[in-house]
Amino acid sequence: MTLAPRKEVLYVDFPAIIQGEQNVEIRPKVDGFVEAIYVDEGATVKKGQRLFRINAPQYAQDVLTAQAGVRTAQADVSSALLAVNKVRPLVEKDIISPYELETAQYTLASKKAALAQAQAALANAQTNLGYTNLVSPVSGVVGSIPYKIGSLVTSTTTNPLTTISGISEVYAYFALNEKQLLDFTRDVSGNTLQEKLAKLPDVILLLADGSTYNYKGRIKTAIGQIDTQTGSSNFRATFPNPQALLRSGNSGTVRVPRTIDSALVVPQSATSELQDKRFLFVVGKNNIAKTTAVTVTPTPDGQYFVVQSGLKAGDKVVLDGGTGLKDGASIKPKPASPASVYKTTAPNTTTAATDTNTDL
Repeated sequence: MTLAPRKEVLYVDFPAIIQGEQNVEIRPKVDGFVEAIYVDEGATVKKGQRLFRINAPQYAQDVLTAQAGVRTAQADVSSALLAVNKVRPLVEKDIISPYELETAQYTLASKKAALAQAQAALANAQTNLGYTNLVSPVSGVVGSIPYKIGSLVTSTTTNPLTTISGISEVYAYFALNEKQLLDFTRDVSGNTLQEKLAKLPDVILLLADGSTYNYKGRIKTAIGQIDTQTGSSNFRATFPNPQALLRSGNSGTVRVPRTIDSALVVPQSATSELQDKRFLFVVGKNNIAKTTAVTVTPTPDGQYFVVQSGLKAGDKVVLDGGTGLKDGASIKPKPASPASVYKTTAPNTTTAATDTNTDL
């Protein structure tokens, strides 16, 4: 067959860790004993739903004390206002000195400030009391609950009471090595990293059991810097999760498609392998078959190779009858049409092997 360029789609696989869109740690802000737990591990909760109650009676007493302080301050304000109203007509009639009115007004201002301070103390006490009832700040799934009823918890407790994971959308985190990041930056058009990411195609997620996730995702975020410890750069793909199939902590594989517009594709059966190298026969002048080493990448269906080096468009390759053929032998070639060779044109995305040498 005479090789001619054709369009082919390859896939690059990256191991990924899945996290919820939100992972919120629920931590106590007051000290006390866990009095009630209103949810169970793994339960789905709504934003504002009650999670825990902490038994801390001192905060209820603080509220009562602050309320009493507010009432006392209100009484002082009323008394000072009464004094001002009493002195003002006497000053207007020049019965007493204006100094007496100014003194009464300053006293009233002082009492109003004391009232504001008492009201702030009450608000602070009510806030602390509110911390004894913990509610979910987001909708999501409840994680593990390490502290049971009766456990003493404090604001400095190491472990959170639980973690709420928002999983309406999930993030799949994966990494590109330094070479792959350079190729991505060089090959994908765009002035900025975000422009380059916007031009990437939708990606596929393979689950831990090898099945393909029903929804495709988008690569929306990339750090773009190399971690000196790992030598890689982290990327993040976002996937919808309407059925809550994916949970924080799941593992998977992000499969990124790469379209080659002018690929040279040969059947795998036309090649042979020797010492980790691939060879095939190229028909030259006078129908002489010559062994040629090629660098290839398998197609997702496992039937063909995309030739990366070793061949060029217009070369004639031996498809059948190569077994026992020697280098330099003269043959009588029978032309084969591309239509008969490329019987499968649609890639099977569920059987693609991981291609660790192919870049985005």
